[in-house]
Amino acid sequence: MSIDVNNESGTEVDEQAVLDIARYALARMRIHPLSELSVIVVDADAMEQLHIQWMDLPGPTDVMSFPMDELRPPSKDDDEPPQGLLGDIVLCPEVAAKQGAEAPTQHSMDEELQLLTVHGVLHLLGYDHEEPDEKAEMFGLQAAIVDGWRAEHGLTGPSPAPTVS
Repeated sequence: MSIDVNNESGTEVDEQAVLDIARYALARMRIHPLSELSVIVVDADAMEQLHIQWMDLPGPTDVMSFPMDELRPPSKDDDEPPQGLLGDIVLCPEVAAKQGAEAPTQHSMDEELQLLTVHGVLHLLGYDHEEPDEKAEMFGLQAAIVDGWRAEHGLTGPSPAPTVS
């Protein structure tokens, strides 16, 4: 899996954890191992510009996803998943730090960025949370992936609760 993490934010983040959880999420979703993903970490000003440009909403947001080849997880009947360019995930550590601190299960900025990375991957794969049933499916899958990754890495304590709106 080719995953690039580019930190342009000026904030120190655990880039290896972002890379690892993205790789774990893609493997768990059975995405072709030769697929490509880009993760960009930006400051609040850059995120706000993207948020206005693409969503017509003011202020910075936590995560944005920009799909490219519209890859989807393969069905159980598929022998091999298709490969392609998944797209870009853009993360904002400033918003992540605030959300982590305000979450019911307070957690670090890096833990929030891990959660947001999985959230962004799921958006790239066509998941959404506009409708209650979609939200339940996406957030359930997101929690299962984060919990699985944390268990695999020997991380204890409660997983971050979904803070993504």
